[in-house]
Amino acid sequence: MRYLWESAAFDDALAARSFWRSTSNAPDLPAPLRGRQKTDVAIIGAGFTGLNAALHLARQGRDILLLDARSPYWGATGRNGGFCCLGGAKASDAALRKLGGAAGPRDWRRTEMAAVHYVDDLLAQLDADVDRHSQGETILAHTPRAFARLRRTADGLGRDYGVTAQLTPFEDMETQGFGGRFYGALTLPIGFGLNPQKYAQALLGMALAAGAGLSPFTEITEIAGQDGDFTLIGAQVQIQARQVILATNGYSAETLLPELTNRLLPVQSSVIVTRPLTAGEAAAQGWHSDQMAYDTRALLHYFRRLPDGRFLFGMRGGLSARAGEQRAVSARLRRNFTALFPAWRDVDISHEWSGLACLTRNLVPFIGALRPGLYAGLGYHGNGVAMGSYAGALLAQQISGQDLGLFHPALCQRPMRRFAMGRARRIAMRAVYAGLGIVDRV
Repeated sequence: MRYLWESAAFDDALAARSFWRSTSNAPDLPAPLRGRQKTDVAIIGAGFTGLNAALHLARQGRDILLLDARSPYWGATGRNGGFCCLGGAKASDAALRKLGGAAGPRDWRRTEMAAVHYVDDLLAQLDADVDRHSQGETILAHTPRAFARLRRTADGLGRDYGVTAQLTPFEDMETQGFGGRFYGALTLPIGFGLNPQKYAQALLGMALAAGAGLSPFTEITEIAGQDGDFTLIGAQVQIQARQVILATNGYSAETLLPELTNRLLPVQSSVIVTRPLTAGEAAAQGWHSDQMAYDTRALLHYFRRLPDGRFLFGMRGGLSARAGEQRAVSARLRRNFTALFPAWRDVDISHEWSGLACLTRNLVPFIGALRPGLYAGLGYHGNGVAMGSYAGALLAQQISGQDLGLFHPALCQRPMRRFAMGRARRIAMRAVYAGLGIVDRV
């Protein structure tokens, strides 16, 4: 199989350094399946999308088999920043209208809201401690001009999402606990932060309890057949399935399906977590907010104080998994962190990791049928906690025909367009990043 990224991007060391791994015990996993197997629905990828699809289909009595090339939630599900929030697309309103007609922007905002509410409701069912915090999400202006833009758009954003947007001017920032090099803030009371591994682990337990099967360390290298009679082939297993869900997001192989070739762009995001901050250190920086936040840069930073007093800080990563580039990304990550939070310059970093997010050429997720009987949910543009979870539930609704009361926008079911430049598209992102960096300095 061929992937867009080098093999180093799939090194387990990148996942092992995730802070989330240290917060819960690894689950007991069954042995990988061998030989000939049969199932009703085979789900490739045991992250947020695959787990949610498995849960709903298993509850409906379907015979479900979850497959993962590694262990469950090894990929982006176990490495993200834990922001359950609005997002999942990068498309402008004009692009949304092109994909979904005049109602495209409204439909997308409805979908964003539905995804957050879906996870909120699901957590109540899971009854698990996922270290939840934050009353919505805060956008922090990185320049006075950026805050002026936030001020102009606040009322419109509030109307779009049916909430009241709260503006915090520069002079009130430290009072609200937003100490750092920022020039104002806008808060939308939608979403919350959580520990993504604790959420995924509880979700896995519920899916297995509902009857789903699991085969970890089972890489599928070929999918053949048609609706009602698919054959999935791995190194030591062959699985017959009536229907298939692909839920591998940024870890998808270029050559597994022709519908994927040149249609996805995995990009790296990198995260650091500090040791727990003392009360004095928090006061020195003036940050005592529990809000999850991101700034207004095009190449944005995202960050939040964790319930145990640590501080999580993330940003876009490199465009190569080579060791030299990873060292440069690590240094840049620390420079940006201390530039925004200078009082924490000497605070120890306890964890650092990276993982692959996924973009589509349409700049919205794809959630639907690639061909009859073969479905996919992927391309969450760095916001997969809510949207990836919701995508799994939507696919379960679509496959079963059972109405779960979930809104499934047509714009997320449009065929994925190809990226130009083929395999060189990842390298072309260097020019895009450079241009966005210039925009951020203006």
